[in-house]
Amino acid sequence: MEHSNANSKKIKREEGARLLYQMMLIRRFEEKAAEQYTKGKIRGFLHLYIGEEAVAVGITQALSEEDYILSTYREHGHALARNLDAGEIMAEMYGKREGCSGGRGGSMHLFDTSKEFYGGNAIVAGHLPMAVGMALASKKQNKENITCCYFGEGAAAEGEFHEAMNLAALWQVPVLFVCENNLYAMGTALRYTHAEQNLAKKGIAYGIESVAIDGMDLMAVMEAGNKAVQTIKSTGKPYLLVCNTYRFRAHSMFDAELYRDKSEVELWKKRDPIPQFQQYLIEEKLIDKSGIQNLETRVEKEIEKAVEFAEAGTWEPLETLTKFTYSEKN
Repeated sequence: MEHSNANSKKIKREEGARLLYQMMLIRRFEEKAAEQYTKGKIRGFLHLYIGEEAVAVGITQALSEEDYILSTYREHGHALARNLDAGEIMAEMYGKREGCSGGRGGSMHLFDTSKEFYGGNAIVAGHLPMAVGMALASKKQNKENITCCYFGEGAAAEGEFHEAMNLAALWQVPVLFVCENNLYAMGTALRYTHAEQNLAKKGIAYGIESVAIDGMDLMAVMEAGNKAVQTIKSTGKPYLLVCNTYRFRAHSMFDAELYRDKSEVELWKKRDPIPQFQQYLIEEKLIDKSGIQNLETRVEKEIEKAVEFAEAGTWEPLETLTKFTYSEKN
């Protein structure tokens, strides 16, 4: 069953502005990243999070600073929602030493241990077993934190997904599985890859409490995210949250996007989570148009600052290019 925000708890003015700012920052950051990619400033792969902002912001606000986060290669939104510095993220995507991964990870491998943010993992579903292992370690060490693992519905068709779900349930570890179901994975429709398209049932099959929600509705995601985190921290058991969402851009900058109709994309854009949340805040008299304009100005300044930081960054010297490899000459 997909939950709505009908019974969501009211939020305060300051919280509403902060959440809206985060979604707007993610959207503008991704738009600027695409722009810099076309200029040749960012190279390699680039997977944009545009359209899915409500998931990253809604789930992350429910987590504590001690909770671990693992993500996919479409992780810029998760990193920004976790308050990684926008300049350091942009510098990483440029390949500069000042990047959050020292310029060695690029777009797909954002990493910041000071924020308990552990990637940015490029292998589809490869980080799910890692998340179970980290949650098991927390349990063994009697820590009170949980591990949050973001993944796409494409990963739910992989063997690692089933291995991770099975072990999480078997060992009863505090892990929150967040499936961002954007319907097309890398470019194949859900109906062609999953015999059971109700993805929440996959968690139930392993005895894991599982809920599907509208991932385009920030309030619905917040409500479900808060409940999931509270449940995990009170029971120590795993939880699966399926956020039904939609990416407005192609899978990556190399994607010709021949697998879906433009009319479908435009239809989903009418459910854009940012204007939806803006309208909610206006109706609740928590913000006005001038307040939204002020946030837009702040976002533009932050993005401009991030690009300037990346542009001013330094390249790795040739003499240290082999650092961090498995074998080094003494």
